[in-house]
Amino acid sequence: MTDSSEMEKPGLISVSVDEYIGVIALRNPAKRNALSRDLMGALTDAFARFAAQKIRVVVLRAAPDMKVWSAGHDIGELPQAGRDPLSYADPLEETLRAIRSFPGPVVAMVHGSVWGGAFDLVLSCDLVIADETATFAITPVNLGLPYNTTGLLHFTGRLRANVIKELFFTAASANADTALEWGIINHLVPAAELEAHTMALARKMAAKAPLAMAAIKEQLHILSDYQPIAAQVFERVQETRRRAYESADYREGVAAFLEKRAPVFKGE
Repeated sequence: MTDSSEMEKPGLISVSVDEYIGVIALRNPAKRNALSRDLMGALTDAFARFAAQKIRVVVLRAAPDMKVWSAGHDIGELPQAGRDPLSYADPLEETLRAIRSFPGPVVAMVHGSVWGGAFDLVLSCDLVIADETATFAITPVNLGLPYNTTGLLHFTGRLRANVIKELFFTAASANADTALEWGIINHLVPAAELEAHTMALARKMAAKAPLAMAAIKEQLHILSDYQPIAAQVFERVQETRRRAYESADYREGVAAFLEKRAPVFKGE
C-alpha cells in the first residue's frame, strides 16, 4: 500500500495514510479537542475505515502545536442527572472499543496535557509515546461523576492499584517523568524528536506479520479485559454508581464546571 492521501473533517480530525500506517490527528483547538459526540463518531469511523483498508498500525495524535492533547469528555454533553453518564452506548465508550478491537497496534503520540476521558482514550491505545510537555489527569471526582467499571478495567490492565487510586482520588496531573515512572508511557522523548521517534516505531511494527500481531493483541485484550464478576457484585457496583450519578453532588459538579467555579460537594 502506497497511498499517502489525506482526508480532513474540518474542526474534528484529519486522517492520512502512508504505506501501512494510518495517522489520525485531533484538530479542534476551539474546544481543546474535547471528546464530543461528533469527534468520537469521526474517530470511530476512521478506525473502521482503517481496518477495512488493512492498515497495520495507527498513530493517534493531536494536531501540531496544540498545548492540550485533549480536554477530555465534552462536559456540556453529559446528562445533568439521573442517567448513567458513561453507559455502554456512550460515544466515548464506542470509540474506546474501536481502538481496543482494531486488529493492529494503536500508538498514542502525546504532546500536551491529557484530561479526563482522554486519559482513558490514551490508555486504550497499545503504546504511548510522549514528550516533556505531556501531563495526564483523570478527573471524575471533580465532577461527582462515578467512573464506570469498564473504564477502571482499562486502568487496572496497565497501572498499579496504588497509582490508580492516587490518580483518581486526587485528580492531580502526573507530569511526563512521573508518567514514565508509573508506566503510563512507553517512551519519553524530546519534543523535537517525538514525531520521528513515533513514526520510526510505527514503521518497525508495520513491517511485522499483521495476522500474528492481530492474534497477540486479541489474546492480550481478552486476558486483560474479560474478568469474571459475580452478578451480585456487579449489581452492587451499579447501585453505588447510580447513587452517585443521581446525587446533588453530580448536579453540582457539572454545574460548577460549566459556570467555571469551584464545586461545593456535600456528600448527598
